[in-house]
Amino acid sequence: MRRADRLFQIIQILRRSRRPVTADALAEELETSKRTVYRDVADLMAQRVPVRGEAGIGYVLDQGYDLPPLMLTPDEIEAAVLGAQWVAGRGDPALAMAAQDLIAKISAAIPERLRPYIDAPSLGAAKSWKLQPDAIDMAQVRAQIHAGRKIAIHYKDEQGRDSERTIWPVTIGYHDTVRMLMAWCEMRQDFRSFRADRVTGAAFLEDRYPERPAVLRAKWRRVMDERRAEMVKAWKKTEAADKP
Repeated sequence: MRRADRLFQIIQILRRSRRPVTADALAEELETSKRTVYRDVADLMAQRVPVRGEAGIGYVLDQGYDLPPLMLTPDEIEAAVLGAQWVAGRGDPALAMAAQDLIAKISAAIPERLRPYIDAPSLGAAKSWKLQPDAIDMAQVRAQIHAGRKIAIHYKDEQGRDSERTIWPVTIGYHDTVRMLMAWCEMRQDFRSFRADRVTGAAFLEDRYPERPAVLRAKWRRVMDERRAEMVKAWKKTEAADKP
């Protein structure tokens, strides 16, 4: 790998990580030595790239740092187009249109020799023909998530029971057949998942919930991790009990 490519890749690794990245981890991903990593990071710092590091903890890239536009690699083009195709086939209408616009912009920006990576991606994301129609405006849901505002919904569960909830929307899950709205439910005082096709009515409120959106998402991730860990623990216990 050329040194310039390696420096750029270090920035990319730090940018995508939520936690400090150690020199060992950088060296392993870049397939180089720790000494080279130390030298490259020192060069980045000398070029005023806001990389901070602490012995025994790792390196972080300050938020808000960005690079000038760079040419995408063939693999990055395929990844971007494949992801956009998936969103175009499963996202709400506004998001699907944005995904199509993204593909068009990538196509217009890259040289002719790289066009095959757009015209014939390695896999292709097939459209989901079994996707249930949303009963709530998902574009407005995304706007509420970004603004940290509440939504009042009427919801019908899998047994057909109706309920009224005020929720703090956290994120949207895109599945092959349905879209899921993950939120804090004021009635249950816990995180809950709601199928978009089972919402029978919705009012998008101006009220902000007390948490910042990023803080609420972090809490949701932590709760989901804890629930998964409990499920794995219970499964292992059941498996051990079934053994003769």
